[in-house]
Amino acid sequence: MNYRVLLVCMGNICRSPTAEGVLRHFIRINNLGDKVEVDSAGTHGYHVGEPPDARTQRAAAARGYNLSQLRARKVARQDLDYFDLILAMDRSNLDTLMRLADPDQQSRIRLFMEYARNFEDDEVPDPYYGLGHGFDLVLDMVEDAALGLIDEIKRQLGRGGQLR
Repeated sequence: MNYRVLLVCMGNICRSPTAEGVLRHFIRINNLGDKVEVDSAGTHGYHVGEPPDARTQRAAAARGYNLSQLRARKVARQDLDYFDLILAMDRSNLDTLMRLADPDQQSRIRLFMEYARNFEDDEVPDPYYGLGHGFDLVLDMVEDAALGLIDEIKRQLGRGGQLR
């Protein structure tokens, strides 16, 4: 059984690649690599083909996550069929994804922070225009939600169920 998870923000250079890198790390250390596939994309094509923002990469590297091989891409229509779970970083991107999706695809689209255990926020703030500490906050939030998502995936795999 494979779960395919897509993480989405606006430009795919800060929050969603951070979430992809963190989730890939937790998938690896939980031996779920043969069961879970993860990718990230943006709702807008501003940065297609570019690596994550340098500040994002520095903050991630300070915690042991290497994002240097990731490249931004825009959400494609076929992503809505391919991925089992599509997680938006904020409500604006959630709304964009819901408008793009057919009614039968909408149940797969949720907010990433629904999986957080220690944060009550439902959105991961965009650090792009802020100061450097915003990138650390994003990492704190993403690590929390990623651990919650890993726990949910493990529960569902144990039951043979779906994450939907």
